[in-house]
Order: sequence, then C-alpha cells, then structure tokens
Amino acid sequence: MDLDQLAALRTPEGVDALDAAARVADGDPLAAASALRAAGVPAALAAAALTQVELRRRAAAKFGSAAAGMFLTRAGLEQATRGVVAARRAERLRAAGVRTLADLGCGLGADALAAARAGIRVYGVEADPLTAAMAAANAEAAGLADLFTVECGDATAFDVDRVDAVFCDPARRTTGTGRRIFDPSAYSPPWDFVTGLAERVPRTVVKVAPGIDHGLIPAGAEAEWVSVDGDLVEATLWCGRLAEVPRRATRTSADGERRHQLTGAGDREAAVGPVRRYLYDPDPAVVRAHLVAELADDLGATLADPDIAYLYADTPVESPYARRLEVTDVLPFSLKRLRALLRERGVGRVEILKRGSALTPEQLRRDLRLAGDKAASLVLTRVAGAPTVLVCRAG
Repeated sequence: MDLDQLAALRTPEGVDALDAAARVADGDPLAAASALRAAGVPAALAAAALTQVELRRRAAAKFGSAAAGMFLTRAGLEQATRGVVAARRAERLRAAGVRTLADLGCGLGADALAAARAGIRVYGVEADPLTAAMAAANAEAAGLADLFTVECGDATAFDVDRVDAVFCDPARRTTGTGRRIFDPSAYSPPWDFVTGLAERVPRTVVKVAPGIDHGLIPAGAEAEWVSVDGDLVEATLWCGRLAEVPRRATRTSADGERRHQLTGAGDREAAVGPVRRYLYDPDPAVVRAHLVAELADDLGATLADPDIAYLYADTPVESPYARRLEVTDVLPFSLKRLRALLRERGVGRVEILKRGSALTPEQLRRDLRLAGDKAASLVLTRVAGAPTVLVCRAG
C-alpha cells in the first residue's frame, strides 16, 4: 500500500473495488484476485482492495462494525488499541475535564477516534505519511473529521501548550519490517521525550507494552494494566493530575459491559502458606500490576511459593479477578505417578496450566498417553521451591 493506492481506494472506482473484494475474499486469494481483474479492476487496485478487506475482517475483533470503513496497515492494526479499551480511556479523559487532546504518534487513529466520539477535540501527529493519511481517512469515514485532524510530522515538535492533555503511544515496531522494539530508547518518539511530557503537560497519558519494567514508570504516575476477557492487552501510564492510585488492574469484557478494577500500592507481598482446597489463578492484569497481595486479602488466600502467583484458600469466593479451581491432589512431580493416577480415574482430557515450571504442556500431554472419558485440570507449579503438579477440577 502506498499513498497513490490509498487515494485510488477512496475514489468511486476504489469503493466499487472494495465492495467487489468483500464479495470474493472468502475463497482462494489467487482466485479472488483473478475474479476482480476479470471484472475489470486493475491489478494494483485489486491487490490493494483485497488487502484492505482482509485487514478489516481481522480488525473487527478490535473495532467491531467500525472496522468495515477503516483503512489499515498490518503493523498499525497490531499496535492499535482495542475499541473497548480506547473508549474507556476516552471516558476517563473526558471525566477529568479534558476538552482538547494531542495524540502524538496517532497511528491509524484508534485512540483519537474514541476521544473524538467522547466530544474531545483531537490533534493527531503521525510521522509516517501513509499512516497519517489513513488516520485522516478514518476520521472522515467515522464522521469525525471536525473533531480529529491529523498532521504528518515530528511529534516532538508539536506545541503542547495548545491542548489540555497529551496522549502518546510510542511506536514499538520498526518501520518496514514490523519487528518489535524492546529497548525504550529506540521507541518513536524516544522514551526520554515521552516521559518528559509529564513534566510539561499537567495531564499526560502514555500507552506502553504490558511487559514494561516497573523501574521505567515515572515517579508519581499511575500504572494501569488492562485485560479483555482475561487477555492482557496493554498498560497505560496516567501522569500528573490524572494519576489517582499507584497501581490499577482493570478487567473488562469485550463488549465493555462489565468492568472491574483492583487498585493498590503494588509494593506488597502476599503471605505464604500451604496448598489449600481452592486454587485461584489471578487475571494477568493483577499479576503485572503487582496486586496479588491485594487480591489475596479479598480472597482470604495465601501463596504456596513466594515467587509463584497462584493463590490458595479454604473456602470458595467469587472474584472477577481470578479463576477458581478445586484441588483434589497435590503430587511432587513424577510423570509415572501422574500417569497412573489419571489412568486410574479414567481421565482422557486435561487442561494444563503452568507457572514456575519448565515443562512443555504439549509434550506432557503426549507423554501422559491418556485414555478415558473424564476431564481434569493439571497445574504445573512449585510449592516451597519444589516442582509440583496439582490435579484439579472446576471450582
């Protein structure tokens, strides 16, 4: 995709090509391309239309029905914020009194569009010309061009005095190859600029990778980890006046109808005790936010190993922040002994969870050579430092 192809897709002929591509894209890609060319669509336009249709279908998981009218790149789609998460962030900004927002490195515009839908005037800046043009096209397609405008340029040169707040999602993939960048100093904009925004703008929000080193979190910032239906998707730094608590774990449903938030200092350690009747597997947002101790308080639970984030309690408690299993057996890990136990009980299907174990679930499943009509959950872990397997059932 280049700027000329994007422009061609936005012409009446391009719209027709996209419609035609949507009708034939379910089959073989070569056959679909041939069908478009047979219908008189030029080869380059046909290829661009088929690519957009494929990306739009993939994007539906993130953006819902809005994806059908968006222009996308593969790398941009991978880094774009899910619609439900962007909408929740926009709500929080609006509630904090933000009326004008700079989106520095706006990408395809997912966050900016959510903010615009919340009534915030957004000024997007994007260094890549094609991505900037796509973001502007997406604003127009959404009917939000009056609230979200895009300029192609250097995000570090934007005059932040023009706005109430700044949002920055630094690019964490290399241009062209799409490879992940793990060194924050190589982000675009670079990390020192991103963290410096908090000193210049009273309301600064930074989207970061979920695996961010806690040591990189600016002093005084709120760090929030977000999961969608148990899938950890991102972390956000809320700086300046937007910071409310040191750490937050937010779990939301894919439709945004259910949302739960656990907060705390993120500097406590949960107590350690024995394996008990119920095992709780915390949501990954809770684990990454270092809020396992706070969750343990809610559950009346303890760890069985200080370095493994499984919690154990004597009584069942409903929690949106953890999955519960009932422990039936606790065994020092032995393949022979585990195989014999499962065969004795007629277990032919197992779910395998692991923390703190070097074993590969797929290899273990093969080695067990299971036969039977019953099911069980196996948890590979450590207890007081020793390799252990827990045989469980739904709690």
